[in-house]
Amino acid sequence: MGRERSKLLEISSEHPETNRIRQAVQRLIAGEAIVYPTDTIYGLAVDIEARHGIDQLYKLRKLDPKKPLSLICADLSVVSRYANIHNDCYRFMRRVLPGPYTFVLTATTLVPRTGDKKRRAVGIRIPNNPVAHAIVEELGRPIWTTSALIEDAPADSPSDPWALAEHYGDHVSLVLDAGVLQGTPSSVIDWTGDSPIVLRAGAGDVSELE
Repeated sequence: MGRERSKLLEISSEHPETNRIRQAVQRLIAGEAIVYPTDTIYGLAVDIEARHGIDQLYKLRKLDPKKPLSLICADLSVVSRYANIHNDCYRFMRRVLPGPYTFVLTATTLVPRTGDKKRRAVGIRIPNNPVAHAIVEELGRPIWTTSALIEDAPADSPSDPWALAEHYGDHVSLVLDAGVLQGTPSSVIDWTGDSPIVLRAGAGDVSELE
């Protein structure tokens, strides 16, 4: 447990300490994976410019290779550089973000291909969480992300940074510990077409889209 504890760095979820955000960003720039809190559960992240970052996340989570990864962005102006947004989708995003939603959108040419190589898609997240926001602001660009989950754990299990540090071991270099999160994963909305398709009803309200 000592090695796992050394990876844990306590951070305020409301007023994240600048020096701790910088430590996390330094790890990302070095090409390492970190665990960080969002407005739902903990996530895994790598720098969008990390050479092998995409492969790291797929291997860590044993993800379906056809599933697109997501980008954490600072705001909608950043999103517009990496994804094409329909007018209706933009209006909805403007109303509900920051918030617990993942939007699957058509990726621009700035986004490396992930998931199904025949379909240029990317997930977009703007979490309502000061730590996540501070990371991408300090880094100056988005981060690749996926949920930090433990295989075979019940879906409603608390998102515990101690358990995640032990589970991912040497595969992550830092766990930003903002305490145990009781949230559920984000709602996932595919808006690559003219109309939205709710892929997962999670923490965000999607009743008007179903």
